[in-house]
Amino acid sequence: MADLLTHVLLAYSLGTVLSWRYDRIEKHHVTLLMIGATLPDLTRIGLIIDPGYIQGLGLPFSYFPLHTILGSLIVAFIITQFVNDELAFPIIGAGALSHHLLDSLLLNASGYSYPLFWPVSSYSPPTPGLYLSTDMWPALVAVAVSLIIWMIDRKKLKSELTLGE
Repeated sequence: MADLLTHVLLAYSLGTVLSWRYDRIEKHHVTLLMIGATLPDLTRIGLIIDPGYIQGLGLPFSYFPLHTILGSLIVAFIITQFVNDELAFPIIGAGALSHHLLDSLLLNASGYSYPLFWPVSSYSPPTPGLYLSTDMWPALVAVAVSLIIWMIDRKKLKSELTLGE
């Protein structure tokens, strides 16, 4: 769970800082970025719906493609069909890409990440192996950073409201 929390908090921090810089990025875009950061972990639906049920119908099936860049972008595109916002796809896609970026830093026994670009390429890029997905320190850093950004954002909002009076 700390892994998913880290992805969401990174997306919150990234989106909030971008909203300071770019006027087009509003608060609801930060939420869309956070949603995008969770998309690659849709593969965890396999804990609830066993892929064997679908394979039992005689269809080859795996949730793995959801945890690739192309799979994440396809899901992001599908979601944006229900959102009336021209920035929805790039924002949700950026959230998904931030997830893949963090996952590409994970420590793996092979020294390589998973095939990010599948089905275009089965290449697995080397990983620096900075942390395990079960490590707590990335989540603690993400909590600290996002808390600082939240406090700065509240202070900015309060000063903007005061100036507007």
